Amino acid sequence: MRTPIRVLVWNENVHESVLRDPAVLQHYPDGIHSVIGDGLTRLLGEQVVVSTATLADHEHGLDEQRVEHTDVLLWWGHEAHDDVADVVVERVVRHVRAGMGILVLHSGHYSKVFKQLMGSTCSLQWRNDGEQELVWTVAPEHPIAAGVPHPIEIPEQEMYGEYFDVPPPQETIFLSTFSGGEVFRSGVTYTRGRGKVFYFSPGDQDYPVYHHPDVQRVLANAVRWATPTDPR
Repeated sequence: MRTPIRVLVWNENVHESVLRDPAVLQHYPDGIHSVIGDGLTRLLGEQVVVSTATLADHEHGLDEQRVEHTDVLLWWGHEAHDDVADVVVERVVRHVRAGMGILVLHSGHYSKVFKQLMGSTCSLQWRNDGEQELVWTVAPEHPIAAGVPHPIEIPEQEMYGEYFDVPPPQETIFLSTFSGGEVFRSGVTYTRGRGKVFYFSPGDQDYPVYHHPDVQRVLANAVRWATPTDPR
């Protein structure tokens, strides 16, 4: 029997942990990380062992032993990028380069981890008017796109638009369009050292995007894709 993939879903858990944001609490009463983790468990079953961690945990839940025993890390952040300790950022980046897979989600593009892996500002255009997003598959043969409709229809979402200041992707799998006419490279891959990196933009805290079955399918596919094939 194959050893389960050890998945860690990290979320800063700031919006969900304060009463000032009732819309977020309505969509994610137990945190964004819980919804993502439940979706992975439902779709992948015994293929994975899923755990979660948040910014408030000791060492942000990312101590050396835990990161060392993680095959794929999912990262969601928004308001508290600067509160993530540099020593933890260096630890995560080191393990990615050694072979750990990482999925960076939505506003995690501005995280210290992603910016260090990309070596750029990772800036983009944005507008939060609750517009429809269509996520078009532009690499249908890629395993991350397996079983994903063309397009994924997300009724309400924050607009992310070009220019997205990242290095040229190794692969562009998804391209999003918005009601205002903008386009965005919403699903892209990289390799850093021995580790696989996937950035996927759909998933703002104000909307129930992580409950969307097609978004959950993308994340489940990406976990399998990012799993290291060799010990690190």
